[in-house]
Amino acid sequence: MAPTPELSVLESAVVTPSSPPAPETACSLPLNFFDVFWLNSPPVERVFFYHLTPGAADDITAILSNLKSSLSQALGVFYPLAGRLRLTPGTDDRYELHYHPGDGVTFTVAEYDADVNELSKDEPREVAKILPLVPPLPVGLGPVLAVQATVLRGGRGLAVGLALHHAACDGASSTRFLHTWAAAVGTGTGVPPPPVIDRTLVDDPSGGRPMYDLPSTDEMEYIKMADDQLVATFTLSKEDIQRVKDAVVAAAGATPPKCTSLVATFGFIWSCYQRARDDAESNCDGESETYFLLPIDQRSRMKPDPIPDEYFGNCVGAAMHGAPKNQLAAAGADGILAGCTAVAAAIERAVGEHGSPEKMVLWRGRIREAGASGGGVLSVAGSPRFRVYDVDFGFGRPTKVEIVSVARTGAMAVAESRKSSGGMEVGMSLPPAGMQRFQNCFHDAMTWLHQQ
Repeated sequence: MAPTPELSVLESAVVTPSSPPAPETACSLPLNFFDVFWLNSPPVERVFFYHLTPGAADDITAILSNLKSSLSQALGVFYPLAGRLRLTPGTDDRYELHYHPGDGVTFTVAEYDADVNELSKDEPREVAKILPLVPPLPVGLGPVLAVQATVLRGGRGLAVGLALHHAACDGASSTRFLHTWAAAVGTGTGVPPPPVIDRTLVDDPSGGRPMYDLPSTDEMEYIKMADDQLVATFTLSKEDIQRVKDAVVAAAGATPPKCTSLVATFGFIWSCYQRARDDAESNCDGESETYFLLPIDQRSRMKPDPIPDEYFGNCVGAAMHGAPKNQLAAAGADGILAGCTAVAAAIERAVGEHGSPEKMVLWRGRIREAGASGGGVLSVAGSPRFRVYDVDFGFGRPTKVEIVSVARTGAMAVAESRKSSGGMEVGMSLPPAGMQRFQNCFHDAMTWLHQQ
């Protein structure tokens, strides 16, 4: 393993909101039952890789200055991200996101002697070489966002890394912030509608009090990151996804599951993942189940009234279903059908459940039981509808977007394909032996798919 390059920090500054709604007044957003679930979760860590043209590389000082000033403008709209998580004063079981005038986001500028092409390729890369591009953010109470802009070797690339506390907001809100930041640079992209910062829209009779023991940091991490952990990207084109759908229909016969593009992608990857696991003996045990867990946006499903798409905060429920290991690990159509059937059932069940404190307790119980079963849980981070490859800070679309935190959580990272319209890409993080097995299983499954 080649040594990890040294990161040189050039500057560390605090960027404050340019024009918060109440510039002289402290503001507090109480956490509700959706938010408190994530209090002990590891930060969500993303890195956006960009190629820089020779002309842009010569003007890196202006690029960094624009990033900083536009971040200030975006924080003026998303001012809670400049605040801190804390216990609500006078309580010992309620939490809030508190913004005080003068609060801001740490913005680090660094140099890193690594090639942008090597860091952003699809093939397996060492997580240890990407982690320095992510700014540190403490777990638990405290700041909720940190940003780092890193100039890569020779000025030919730039990495924009973010660490965000999940208790502050979900992926829909955080990526809306990213699009707002990019638009503030003046790239000509449309400015998203402003966030709706109003926690009273979520009816919370619990008053934000946790109705169960909060998941510990260990529970939020289904795997532990190995020292030699790798990350790699696997892409399914629109045509590949259609082949999966066709295979499911042919294998299911008269009653196929509802196989959307998302279901097809998840079912295919889950089957490859299970087949690649180094537990052939348990895969032969028809009584043993493994589980798939994905977030479901509840904004449109809230009762008595749906809440706006622009609602700032967390508003996600859990969709989860199990599948027998031996069926899921089967090669060819059988494994794909087992995966797609279980994922479709998880989504169908979840979309009928509106968000409430009682439902959160139920979701929490299901997740805890699945984790304790010993069968394993594969979860999802990201979504193709977040359009992360449209985040253009003025020097082009990202070459690659990586959710680095999947190396800590064991989740699969999902985004729209940057290579073809209608496709999807999936990031997997595994130790070297596990990555080699997964690559082989993915290749074999794709070969089979193209032969049908």
